[in-house]
Amino acid sequence: MRIQVEGATTVSGARPFEFKGRRVHLIGIGGSGMSGAARMLVDLGAIVSGSDLQPFEGLGTLVHEYVRVTIGHHEEHLHPDAELVVISAAIPESNPELDAARRRGLRVIKYAELLGALMTHRTGVAIAGTHGKSTTTAICAHLFREAGLAPSFVIGARSEQLGGNSGLGSGPHLIVESCEYDRSFLHLRPHAAAILNIEPDHLDCYRNLEEIAAAFGQFAANVSPEGLIVCNAEDRRARQAAVQSGAALETFGFEEGADWRAVNLRSNRGRFAFDVTFRDSALFSAQLAIPGRYNVQNALAAVALAYHAGADPQGMGKALPIFTGVSRRMTWRGEGNGVQIIDDYAHHPTEVRLTIEAVRRRYEPRRMWVVFQPHQYARTRHFLEEFADSFGLADEIVVPDVYGARESDGQGPRIGSEELVDRIRERGGHARYLPTLDAAADHVARHVAAGDVVMTMGAGDVWKVADVLVERIR
Repeated sequence: MRIQVEGATTVSGARPFEFKGRRVHLIGIGGSGMSGAARMLVDLGAIVSGSDLQPFEGLGTLVHEYVRVTIGHHEEHLHPDAELVVISAAIPESNPELDAARRRGLRVIKYAELLGALMTHRTGVAIAGTHGKSTTTAICAHLFREAGLAPSFVIGARSEQLGGNSGLGSGPHLIVESCEYDRSFLHLRPHAAAILNIEPDHLDCYRNLEEIAAAFGQFAANVSPEGLIVCNAEDRRARQAAVQSGAALETFGFEEGADWRAVNLRSNRGRFAFDVTFRDSALFSAQLAIPGRYNVQNALAAVALAYHAGADPQGMGKALPIFTGVSRRMTWRGEGNGVQIIDDYAHHPTEVRLTIEAVRRRYEPRRMWVVFQPHQYARTRHFLEEFADSFGLADEIVVPDVYGARESDGQGPRIGSEELVDRIRERGGHARYLPTLDAAADHVARHVAAGDVVMTMGAGDVWKVADVLVERIR
């Protein structure tokens, strides 16, 4: 039996927030989620402006769509007639535009609150989990779109295939990537949701794993009782969180007992073909174009949500093989002189380990180089030993300085890149600390050889190294 992931545009009972004709200013508009939300606001008829510290990917698209974007933060950037100000998680209270908004008595909300307001216009579908949110949200949007459901979506990464990191469709659904940082996802009241996995992360705003799991339980409780929640059958904490929902519950995974299963897995250099069953009934066969066994699980979660929204199983079998992924998730950047360059967003030990494994299987390199830029001193401090363990399959590791986003002094000792390199070496790894991205790129460019694969990795600006290397190796 299908659970209908459709119906009234407002399933939570909340009154839709009116955006048409209102002036909305986004501080930190360059973030993937923020820029995606800006595009959706334009589509809803808002007059949108925003600012960011530096130019960013997608800036030209926003300007083309009549968003007024300024680089740098100054109170003069806030329009005199602004009515609503939205801030990203990275914006401090000292920001001059935020200060000006508060002095003028304007309404100020966080990005997550904006997502919640946008969701009041649609039937919400929310994707949560420590890992895999962006890819799963994009797969979900792709399946809905290919099924003719015309969804709206907001993703924390860019998808060229979907036309960016957001889109406004004519259908009833809004599919959103739902982040647990600062308990942001608790602002959402979705009709359907997925919990992919739960692991320790964001320990700068959670005290421990128990607090993280409790927040996911609250997220599950926010799902409409008339709706659906799907969770990873092989993640104990995800299951424990999901049962706190009053919605119908289904599980996905590889093992017997899961409602949604991928069986008969076949791997071709890291890309998997498989058969999808629902409660032991065969539905369809598919093959993914994106590598990694974990992406099979991500696809199962998206399939479950799309199926209950009305997507045809055979159509999904045809749609999955043509999904091309999202930016900075094992993204091939270029090749020259027999050297392949890959870029990835991984910034958690589990993501690092699984991504390196998937890339090794996909490219079978002579040597595997990883240029890893740690993201935040707090995360590096909390997961120092786990990070050191995660590079076991890499041959050469280059570690530039930490990208210290959202941090300030006083949050604990600054355990950083030099300490991480020491720990990797203690485990027998071949690691080198080079403070700057330029130094890292220069070192790799001078030492790579035909048959090598180089992967830049991290949530900061380490992708710039990939840009340099693509030019150098050619």
